[in-house]
Amino acid sequence: MKRFTAALAATLISTGALLATSATVEAADCRSGYFCVWTNANFDGMKIEHSGDDHWWEGDMFKHDSSWANHGVSGPGVKDHVKVYEGRKLLGHVNLCLAPGQEVGYKGDANDKGGSHTWASKC
Repeated sequence: MKRFTAALAATLISTGALLATSATVEAADCRSGYFCVWTNANFDGMKIEHSGDDHWWEGDMFKHDSSWANHGVSGPGVKDHVKVYEGRKLLGHVNLCLAPGQEVGYKGDANDKGGSHTWASKC
């Protein structure tokens, strides 16, 4: 009976480890050096990629942003943070500011509010 209990415990522990591993979220599909925006949460839907500033998000992305990833490259004097503005032409409130390597799968108070973005030295 002790062997059966030990075997059952080992099986349950391995199953728990497997479930914990499979629940891990994958990184967003965004190239190195780019800021990426998706129309749906969790890096899904239509995606746009930017290696520079965009002061005028086009119609399909304007106010339809739901997840974001900053895969910018850092270095001395490099603008590596990304500020997302509510309006076009960098006007209005900054809805989101991402540090290099930061990914946001969803943020309720920034959802569907982006209109432009710029690379900056800090947030």
